[in-house]
Amino acid sequence: MVGRNFARLRQAKGFTQEQFAEVSGVTQQYVSDLERGLRNPTVVTLYNLASALGVSHVELVTPDDEALRESAKLAKRKSGKTQGRDPGDKGR
Repeated sequence: MVGRNFARLRQAKGFTQEQFAEVSGVTQQYVSDLERGLRNPTVVTLYNLASALGVSHVELVTPDDEALRESAKLAKRKSGKTQGRDPGDKGR
């Protein structure tokens, strides 16, 4: 979610990964890994990334549409697993 939000905001601000890396002090590889979900920034790094983008750190952690759809799918799967089971069934 953070990586998707970051990529969307970075692109909206007109930065390439390389340009953002230059102005923010992180490497282009870090930016790439973050956007692909291979990195999870610390709170300090999250704040620094947001500051370099000129946005609030909250914008990086607010669930986007895709994250909300994923959450809904997981909830639906969980509720589907419990439906139709005998309440006395202990999973045996």
